[in-house]
Amino acid sequence: MKIVVIGGTGLIGSKLVGKLREHGHEAVPAAPNTGVDTLTGEGLDEVLAGADVVVDVSNSPSFADDPVMEFFRTSTTNLLAAEAKAGVGHHVALSVVGTDRLGDSGYFRAKQVQEKLIEDAGRPYSIVHATQFFEFVGSLADEATHGDTVRLSDALIQPMASEDVASAVARVAVGAPVNGMVEIGGPEPLGLDELIRTALTYRGDPRTVVTDPEALYWGVRLEKDTLLPGEGAQLAATRFEDWLPLNGVR
Repeated sequence: MKIVVIGGTGLIGSKLVGKLREHGHEAVPAAPNTGVDTLTGEGLDEVLAGADVVVDVSNSPSFADDPVMEFFRTSTTNLLAAEAKAGVGHHVALSVVGTDRLGDSGYFRAKQVQEKLIEDAGRPYSIVHATQFFEFVGSLADEATHGDTVRLSDALIQPMASEDVASAVARVAVGAPVNGMVEIGGPEPLGLDELIRTALTYRGDPRTVVTDPEALYWGVRLEKDTLLPGEGAQLAATRFEDWLPLNGVR
């Protein structure tokens, strides 16, 4: 199959392109640095010609409320229109576990809009909800840092390796459209505070992690299970404690 990967030069996209090619598919990375811009529509008609599947793993360059909303609304609208014109048979989008529970965040409100546009387009689709990636625990720590203290909720999170995310998205991309949502996650739930404490200790970071149930996660107050996948989620095998020595923390 010809599978176009929007955001195909990023963390997940580049891994996804490699995995699809290993299995004999024509995987085409599409991003501004390859001449494809979903915000303006530049290059979309050309790259989608003859495509069987489009996988959107792109992300907004800005997480501020207005720009992120503009990105997901405009890029998704342009992409779906170009897919309809090209006769693409399956739209796959990568989203986030708990998106429907994180509406106090402008980023997740924008993801909700993206998902609604896909659902309402009347075309075959699959939306993959993934938990947080191991690779971003450093960013989570920095976001919650005040001075030498990292203040975090003890809500549970079930993070996963980006390699496992790419594998799961690849399986969905080559399968039949589910016209719904598939959840994926890591093998075990961990306290958000525990996860970051483990990461910082491993890399010798002197910051102190303080557990605060009221601490916000990207502007959202978390319940204990807000970030957890539901029953029936596809769980990857890679554990954080096994991944950490091989990859470190960004």
